[in-house]
Order: sequence, then C-alpha cells, then structure tokens
Amino acid sequence: MVASPLIYGGLGAAREPGMRHKALERSGLPASPGLVRFNGGAMVVGGVALALGIKPKLAAFGLATSITATTLVGHAFWREEDEAARKNQSIQFYKNAAILGGLLLEIVS
Repeated sequence: MVASPLIYGGLGAAREPGMRHKALERSGLPASPGLVRFNGGAMVVGGVALALGIKPKLAAFGLATSITATTLVGHAFWREEDEAARKNQSIQFYKNAAILGGLLLEIVS
C-alpha cells in the first residue's frame, strides 16, 4: 500500500520537525518548523484519504506534489560530500521516486 510510508513519514514530520527542518535550512529555502509540520500533516491527511478511497486521485495528486518537494529538498544526495551520507540519501531519494510512481499510477488510472 503506497499510503502507509506517507502516513508514517508525515506523522514523524508533524511530531518531530527538527531533522527535516535542518534539511530545509541547508537547501537555502525559507525554513520554519511550522512548514515542516504542515507538510507532514498534509501527508497524513492525503495518505489516510488515499488508503480509505476518499477522493483518491485528488489525494494522490496532493501527495505527489508533497513527496516531490520533500524528495528534492530533503534527499538531495548529489549535495552530500560524505560517501555514507550520499548513499543513505540516494536510497531515500529512489524510495521516494518509487512511491511517486505509485501515486502517478493512481492519478492516471
């Protein structure tokens, strides 16, 4: 189920924005814990809606938008100088890309 990692990750971001907030700061974008919490909440709401079949195409579109931004900002492995960090971020990047693929399938089906 494509919604479960989004719900889980969204809950983590909403409850504990610290690490994600730092990634946002490093990206050079305006950073606030509130923005991280909002994104996390949106992922939870969208994930629950998708899992329950409530407006699934709209939920998938919102989640696709959110995960794209999250992936490009939070998992920019090409910026990492440390090899272990680069590998970890690339794994997260490609995992999110796979989830995005599932969301896109939902949108077009």
